[in-house]
Amino acid sequence: MLIIILGLSALTAVVYCSFYFFNKPLFVHYPGFGIDIPVNYTIHGIDVSRHQSVINWDDVKTMQIKDIKIGFGFIKATEGVQNVDDQFEENWSEAKKAAIARGAYHFFVPSKSGKLQALNFIETVTLKPGDLPPVLDVEYISSTPIDKLQQRITDWLLAVEAHYHVKPIIYTNTFFYKNYLGKKFDQYPLWVAHYLVKDKPTIDRDWIFWQHNETGQVNGINAYVDFNVFNGDSTAFKKLLIK
Repeated sequence: MLIIILGLSALTAVVYCSFYFFNKPLFVHYPGFGIDIPVNYTIHGIDVSRHQSVINWDDVKTMQIKDIKIGFGFIKATEGVQNVDDQFEENWSEAKKAAIARGAYHFFVPSKSGKLQALNFIETVTLKPGDLPPVLDVEYISSTPIDKLQQRITDWLLAVEAHYHVKPIIYTNTFFYKNYLGKKFDQYPLWVAHYLVKDKPTIDRDWIFWQHNETGQVNGINAYVDFNVFNGDSTAFKKLLIK
């Protein structure tokens, strides 16, 4: 009887451990940041634009809660064929001074020429060693036919890659990628937005950045801010940076 009881106890322990392993939380709440943050990622960052107004990047840099600190920041540079973000120049220079790895992104307007939009970005952004690759933010289609959308995106990507000699990153959400981009752009690194459901991005390809929340709070920023994780370790992150 004792052997049977011990055997049942061991079995119960195995079942409990197995249940915990497969159902362990994917997110942990950090009150200081005001959000739940996915576990098992070591490099965290934000993305900003004029909507965050003036940012104190030194305060952003020094904020740390347990093992979480801001290691990179994507900064909106341009939109369409002529718009430049009001805060870009200040954000771009101050992030560098604060020793935060910085990246610049262009908000894509589907109805406009991809080549002219690329020119707007190129004339605005000077990338230096230690910066992240350029990013194309494409997340709406308007009334543009899919074939024209894809061609204009391709035009932007090719022009920007030719200028900076580095393959750009595509930012979009899982629905948009699956329905409007798909395999045609699988050769480009992907930064994916996925935060309506608390789970990893449901997309059938690799991704390097995951935007997992849009209501984060960070010292030095007087507004909600998007939070992201890098899908890799510090060695992989350094390899991604412009040489």
